[in-house]
Amino acid sequence: MARILIVDDSPTEMYKLTAMLEKHGHQVLKAENGADGVALARQEKPDAVLMDIVMPGLNGFQATRQLTKDAETSHIPVIIITTKDQETDKVWGKRQGAKDYLTKPVDEATLLKTLNAVLAG
Repeated sequence: MARILIVDDSPTEMYKLTAMLEKHGHQVLKAENGADGVALARQEKPDAVLMDIVMPGLNGFQATRQLTKDAETSHIPVIIITTKDQETDKVWGKRQGAKDYLTKPVDEATLLKTLNAVLAG
């Protein structure tokens, strides 16, 4: 299955997302902030990234922009998963290069459907 990088500063969200992904056979990589997420993505080249927005230091919008604009990581699809559910946030997230935008709490079926869609290209 796929190698998925989760970038989220919430231990609860990290646990929930990890459990959902591992249950379906995915391998999970974890980063607790945007800067670590960008560094880990460059190093490990995961198949996809699940990115939170509100994090200390480099936020999810900035981290997504760095990943999608860097030739080394631009092929890695980023799915933003956040509590920010305003339409302007969604538009901005897509502008940064995110392939999709989900709001928390995300249910398992939606997460897997979205993930499978971006992995399929």
